[in-house]
Amino acid sequence: MPDTNQYNASKIQVLEGLEPVRKRPGMYIGSTGEAGLHHLVYEVVDNSIDEAMAGFCDTISITLLPNCSVMVEDNGRGIPIDIHEKTGKSALETVMTVLHAGGKFGEGGYKVSGGLHGVGVSVVNALSEHLEVQVKRNGKLYQQNYRQGQPLGEVEVIGEVEEGVTGTRIHFRPDTEIMETLDFNPDTLARRFQ
Repeated sequence: MPDTNQYNASKIQVLEGLEPVRKRPGMYIGSTGEAGLHHLVYEVVDNSIDEAMAGFCDTISITLLPNCSVMVEDNGRGIPIDIHEKTGKSALETVMTVLHAGGKFGEGGYKVSGGLHGVGVSVVNALSEHLEVQVKRNGKLYQQNYRQGQPLGEVEVIGEVEEGVTGTRIHFRPDTEIMETLDFNPDTLARRFQ
């Protein structure tokens, strides 16, 4: 008979940040196969669709690149880059690294197109070998890079854009340590986004 005295507080695991996503990806994207792979793209695009549904975006592009990475770009408002009061980090880093962080909750939140209600882009980040996000906002081009969900540095200004030009570009490559395949099917994506 097992010794129940061995079961104590030291046996309780606490997963923080995006660690639970990497340990149990199926809970967040359904599978690590082809369906889950495409779900990563859906989550990023759904954020752009939400901007369009709210009247702030009229162009969304999805590019499948030869190195099995994906780039999603829109001309929405751009993810905010100012410091988030609760996390003490930029709103951009908060959205990219904190589950259930997003603009779809509470008053002033917008219609939801079908994303995971705020876990979407942080889950994509957690399950990506590398992710680069660029934001056009306030006349500047901001960038932050991540590896397996972890920021590789602070949000940086890497250039200027014409005043009034806004948008977000997310370029990611799913992590081969987690995903069973990186073979995106353009037809699957086209059917979803018709």
